[in-house]
This record gives sequence, C-alpha cells and structure tokens, in this order.
Amino acid sequence: MMIAIHRRRLLAGLVATPVALALPMAARAGEAATVHVAKTATCGCCKIWVDYMRKEGFVVEATNMAPGELSQFKTRHGISPDLASCHTARVAGYTIEGHVPAREIKRLLAEKPDAIGLTVPGMPLGSPGMDYGPEKEPYDVLLIARDGTTSIYASYKGPAG
Repeated sequence: MMIAIHRRRLLAGLVATPVALALPMAARAGEAATVHVAKTATCGCCKIWVDYMRKEGFVVEATNMAPGELSQFKTRHGISPDLASCHTARVAGYTIEGHVPAREIKRLLAEKPDAIGLTVPGMPLGSPGMDYGPEKEPYDVLLIARDGTTSIYASYKGPAG
C-alpha cells in the first residue's frame, strides 16, 4: 500500500510537471509589454501619458532626462526633429514618439511591421496626455519606416472623430 501511494504521487508529479513548466511561458505571453519612457522631469503631459498607458494595461517605466540627453536619445532611436514630440518611449524594439494612442501601439505590437516605430509629431490637443478639455485637433499617427520615411498608420479626426 505504501508503494502504491508513492507511485501515485510520482505519476501525479510527472503529469503536473509539463503544466508547471508551461505556466511561466503562458504567463509571459499574456503579460503587457513594458514601455520604457524617456522624458523631462517638468513635462506634465508626459506624466499624464504615462498614467494613461498604465490604465491601458501597459507596464511603464519612466526615466527623467535632461533636455540635451533626451534629444540624443530621440536621435539614437530614429526620431528626427520633424517627427519629435515631448517624450520618447521604447517597447518591444520599437520607438514610440509623443502622444500615440495605446490602441495603435497594441496594433503595432500585434502586426510587428519592419519599422522604427510610431510617432504623433508635436502635441495635438485631444491626443492621449494632451486631452485638456473639449478641444480636439485632428492628427495622424505615423509609421516610421527603417529608411526614415513615414506613412499614415491611423488618423484621428478631432471633434467628430
């Protein structure tokens, strides 16, 4: 009888082992991507965007940089001055510049295009982090190709859109 109990425990352990080994992989597959945000310490809209991204399910790590250091970070990660905004993020190998909606970042991560990343140049009112009151400006989310060219990834129409 003692041998049967040990045998059952051994068999149960062997059956459970693949499940136990698979759990960490399954958990990682369902986890949100970590967004690493580079910003200045004094930018209020950057903080609002970071909070917005957390509410959208992302894990966000923010680092404050001096303005010159942030400019170098942007350049190093494929952001030219005409594509720039106030903060720059990195997620899953992509650069996210400015007030990009979480929906477009999730789409980017699902589609995995061969690109540098996404940008919302400037700071359009009504974009995430720039949503102060009812005023909304139309803006485009641009996909930045490896050669630095851009194409429209999504458009936001402003008050009606």
